Amino acid sequence: MKTLAPQLCLAFSVFAASASAATTVAETQLASGTAFDLAQAAVAQCAKDNYAVTATVVDRSGRVLAQLRQNNAGPHTLDSSRKKAFTAVSMKQPTANLMTLVNDKPLMAPLKDMDDNLLFLAGGLPVNVNNQVVAAIGVGGAPGGHLDVVCAEAAIKAVIK
Repeated sequence: MKTLAPQLCLAFSVFAASASAATTVAETQLASGTAFDLAQAAVAQCAKDNYAVTATVVDRSGRVLAQLRQNNAGPHTLDSSRKKAFTAVSMKQPTANLMTLVNDKPLMAPLKDMDDNLLFLAGGLPVNVNNQVVAAIGVGGAPGGHLDVVCAEAAIKAVIK
């Protein structure tokens, strides 16, 4: 038994050291200034076509980084744009894709009820940097989600290089 004691102590100390070692993960985040630039670009794009909208940019966890409501945009656009952005970042795909999925496959309809922050309407897009979702933008208020998408796409194209 005495000959096993040193090995057991060594094994235990290696296990204890690895179990107590902190593990970290490095994540790319969108800068708040960039988030503001995205929101401004989306609102400006929609304004060119006389659409009063709100644009919201969320981080990878769905927390708001920037939100800009144009004059005359409806009060509901604050929440709808945020929920579109949250949905896009949570599901890592455009909300228009999710809307189609739920409409075409009734079996997927319960997805809408997973979280009160989800909104399956067109207008939310993930923001990718180096093939990694780092944020999302949601636009609400144009007369049709497809037009919200145009404004969000234009903002991403203009700001994210």
